[in-house]
Amino acid sequence: MRMLAAMVTAVALVAAAGCGSSKPSYCSDRSTLESSVKNLTNLSSSSGISGLKSQLATIQSDAKTLVASAKSDFPTQTSAITSSVDTLASAVRALPSSPSVSQVAAIAADAGSVVSAVRGFSSATSSKCG
Repeated sequence: MRMLAAMVTAVALVAAAGCGSSKPSYCSDRSTLESSVKNLTNLSSSSGISGLKSQLATIQSDAKTLVASAKSDFPTQTSAITSSVDTLASAVRALPSSPSVSQVAAIAADAGSVVSAVRGFSSATSSKCG
């Protein structure tokens, strides 16, 4: 009987340890995406289009992970992230090897939309991830 009581107590302690103190998985996914987006601004002119495409691939992967983990809780914000990243990806794919100033400006505007979408998600999740 004591053995059964000890096992029940141990199970209860393990279950209680897993509740309440941990943050949702999308919190770490959010941090990863924020870092990837921030690294977009660290690209130098020597990185060229290939550096931009490489960083975009990282952003796309991180955004996909975040959306998968948070879509059910934050459908509006994750939809905005998906849409803005898809728009940026399309614009980057369309860039010629020597883009004009206006083409680069359009990329910057699309990147700004990604930043806004990620900020919106961060604001929406601040109480859960703070």
